[in-house]
Amino acid sequence: METEQTDQRAFQSQNNDGLLLAKPVLNELGCDETSLTQATILMVDDESTTMEIMRAYLEDADYQHFVLVEDSSRAMEHIEEHRPDILLLDLMMPNVSGFEILQQVRDHPKLQHLPVIILTSSSDPETKLQALDRGATDFLAKPVDPSELKLRVRNTLAARAYQNQLAYYDALTKLPNRSLFLDRLAWFIQRAERHHENLVLLHITLNQFKRLANTFGPEIADQLITQIAERMSSCMRRSDVFGRGIPDSSELDSLFRVDGDEFSLLCPTMAHAEYAMKLASRILKVMEFPFNANGTEVYISPNIGIASFPADATDLTTLIQCAVGACAQANVHGKGGFNFYSSELNSQSLERLRMESDLRHAIERDQLLLYYQPKVEVKSGHIIGVEALVRWQKPDGTIIFPDQFIPLAEETGLIIPLGEWVLKEACAQLARWQAQGIWIQIAVNVSAKQFNDGYLVHLVRETLQSTGAKANYLTLELTESLLMKNAEQAVETLNHLMALGPKISMDDFGTGYSSLSYLKRFPIHELKIDRSFLTDITHNPEDRALVSAMIYLAHEFSLTVVAEGVEHQEQLDFLTTLNCDQYQGYFFSRPVTVENLAPMLASLCAGEKV
Repeated sequence: METEQTDQRAFQSQNNDGLLLAKPVLNELGCDETSLTQATILMVDDESTTMEIMRAYLEDADYQHFVLVEDSSRAMEHIEEHRPDILLLDLMMPNVSGFEILQQVRDHPKLQHLPVIILTSSSDPETKLQALDRGATDFLAKPVDPSELKLRVRNTLAARAYQNQLAYYDALTKLPNRSLFLDRLAWFIQRAERHHENLVLLHITLNQFKRLANTFGPEIADQLITQIAERMSSCMRRSDVFGRGIPDSSELDSLFRVDGDEFSLLCPTMAHAEYAMKLASRILKVMEFPFNANGTEVYISPNIGIASFPADATDLTTLIQCAVGACAQANVHGKGGFNFYSSELNSQSLERLRMESDLRHAIERDQLLLYYQPKVEVKSGHIIGVEALVRWQKPDGTIIFPDQFIPLAEETGLIIPLGEWVLKEACAQLARWQAQGIWIQIAVNVSAKQFNDGYLVHLVRETLQSTGAKANYLTLELTESLLMKNAEQAVETLNHLMALGPKISMDDFGTGYSSLSYLKRFPIHELKIDRSFLTDITHNPEDRALVSAMIYLAHEFSLTVVAEGVEHQEQLDFLTTLNCDQYQGYFFSRPVTVENLAPMLASLCAGEKV
């Protein structure tokens, strides 16, 4: 009776929560017979004949991958190296007993869930109970019955595969997840180091996916990510659900979904970097074709960063950082592509991380300040407004210009608190000038993230109320490309902003989409001609024709025209002949602090409102 209870406990240990593992239900677990037979089976027994017999039995059932260990003192060495899917372990062996090996397996952080079937000729219940207590999964009596051996191995592997599917595989794409990626990468690095091999890691991110997900919603986003995973998988060989020794084939690729729109590809036996380039090119090629987003064709371009062990890094964390850094570099132009890691890139990445940290502190510790560039009326030469431009003053007094930190702020999301600070500080200064009788416009740049944040209208309303600044003296500058990305939504947001009183200016006109049909639809007051059109205006007839057409067109729409980047008298003279309204540029003044601006505004004190 006691022996029967012991066998029942063994069966329950093997079949978690009463899981039925008969052959008809294997497919329900996603574990067909073919996939199970790809498992690596490691046997430890001091009787080599016994192991050869069991191997022959299992080969009859189509199992292919075996590791036979006769010397029990080397058992853990082989287990750690080969990472088997199941361990068949004899109990009574010289040197190191099966009990000791079982205990070491259960104490090992990477092996504690490895299924272990105990081989024993003992009928003593105490022996079985002791093995169960140490974590045995199941038992097989010696001499082994071939049918029972096949059944126990199959059911144990199926149970493990099912548990792995739940714990280590993404439910949506069925790809291995981040947890399994980190485990596999650590193991492959150890193996590559031991055998002096190369390992290549590809980190893949998806351009535009987040925007598409926000546009179409989570259900369509899930469909898209599934299509993407299937398409990328189609151009490479994937490992099955079992972790095992690397086969004799020259290449083994394993794709992981490590985050929402991020994938990693492990190539543990890739000898040369040019093979990685070919693989990356294959991925880019299959991703060129459109995806189906609920009937709408959409295009998604991947960015691929490539790093290798040991050339670029010799540990897991650094290797991942290298691949992620190379991927970010591939995304510089936002068009998709691949990029190899370099030490120079690493230095740039570290500097970028330091700058990001410093920028966060700069916002918190009041290290930002505003400079103001005058906007001058062409006909009178009087200052009628200023553009507020942010500067970052470090504790040592060094001034950092926007082109050095604004792109970083955009990428990290810091542009939201930074833009909020600029708006509030500019409106506070506007209120101070108005209290002094200085009535001029103040323009503030609005970033794409701010505009699409959904909080901008509320922020402008609250800022105007809290500072007491007159709303019609505030101008919000938005770039042409920003407005054109989602023109319909932009019109709606602009109408909400205009209802609060500020003026709206389209900045960098001529550099974006230049859609004249939308120009008449956008509720704007001002058009700013980009400085690139002014550079050769006195020598290039095409630039002169373009600027002339822009000014004429803007005036036909009753818009004020501001020319940026005026640096010479000849440029100003030409703008005067075209009846341009205002200009900015070094010809009149560089951006200056509020203290240095004060003398220029002295004549406006107590003057008439402009």
